[in-house]
Amino acid sequence: MSTNAYIARQPIVDGNHQLMAYELLFRHSAQAESARIESDVDAGITVISNTLCNMGTDWLLKGKLAFVNMEQSMLMSSFSTLLPHNKVVIEVLETVDVSREVLDRLAELKQAGYRFALDDFHYLPESAPLLPLASYVKLDVLAHSPADLARMVGQIRKYPVKLVAEKVETPEQFRHCRQLGFDYFQGYYFARPETMVAKIINPGQATVIQLMEKVRREADIKELESLFKKDVALTFKLLRYINSAGFGLSCEVQSIRHAVSILGMQPLYRWLTLLLATAGGSPTSPALSRTAITRGRLCELLGKQILPRGDQDNLFIVGVFSLLPAFLEMPMEEVLERVVISDALADALMDHGGIYGPFLSLVEAVESGDQAQLENLSSALMLSPGQVSEAHLQALAWVEQLGLD
Repeated sequence: MSTNAYIARQPIVDGNHQLMAYELLFRHSAQAESARIESDVDAGITVISNTLCNMGTDWLLKGKLAFVNMEQSMLMSSFSTLLPHNKVVIEVLETVDVSREVLDRLAELKQAGYRFALDDFHYLPESAPLLPLASYVKLDVLAHSPADLARMVGQIRKYPVKLVAEKVETPEQFRHCRQLGFDYFQGYYFARPETMVAKIINPGQATVIQLMEKVRREADIKELESLFKKDVALTFKLLRYINSAGFGLSCEVQSIRHAVSILGMQPLYRWLTLLLATAGGSPTSPALSRTAITRGRLCELLGKQILPRGDQDNLFIVGVFSLLPAFLEMPMEEVLERVVISDALADALMDHGGIYGPFLSLVEAVESGDQAQLENLSSALMLSPGQVSEAHLQALAWVEQLGLD
């Protein structure tokens, strides 16, 4: 399985060429200029998974809206509600049947705050019931003559929707569409789709399945937290997801326990289902995962003797995340662009600074066996070398009990 995630994004602009949104498009490689789709469902799941789990909406969208294509089964599934409603416009594909069931589902999603764009729309009696539910209508400029395009614009203008001209390829087409009253524009005249690439760190399928079972029977949050702590990839993806702009939280969520309690059991189950559907059979390097989890646990145990519970949770994250550059094969600066964390965590990860940085430095000294550095750093934290050694043994024993490969 590929170790990279791919999504193409094509700008959607207003009449002054100002960026309003991106349409997100499935890609199977960095070189692909179009989608090689074997299954619309798989393509949809991959786009949602890459947006939420592997790239993150903040890094991918830079504060703009995302137009995401959905075929009928995806639209009717719970996967559609994983996307943040304030960041996403769901593109209802022209292949969707305009049935009572579909109209009811769109009304339900609209009530939950989602907006819709009707993709490649043709004004026909059977498709007209979609218009009162839509916020945007996309018309393919290349598929219609100028006269037909003008006629369709006149028909659609009776509804409170924004018009998007797609496949605009020449200045003349842009001018004509603007004269017709289109609000937004998309096509090669403005920009070709740009493929975004992100390194994937995959969670272990066994851990995801265990978590799903515990969530299904509404296990205690402590049980869920202990499973998350077994898997670096899961911890990273959960905190990036919960801290994405779509949740609109006033402060960063820094601990696994806090993230699980905010997300809730049903949304967590849907998110885990998405991960299971897109994860490969092989998790991230077991040896590196083991080192990261041991480092996180040791940071946590050292802080237990000095800091309150909330800070101990943060120390676990600092320890684990300190090895993300090795997982993702990129500098820490780029890693921190992909996940929203507090300044205190970022200071520790970037410069070993702030309240948590000295603990990370001490743990690294333990790993390197630098006795002089270990004594200096432990003394600065008012810990004895004996306390540090005992915490190290406890961390190793704890990781052993997790049963990691």
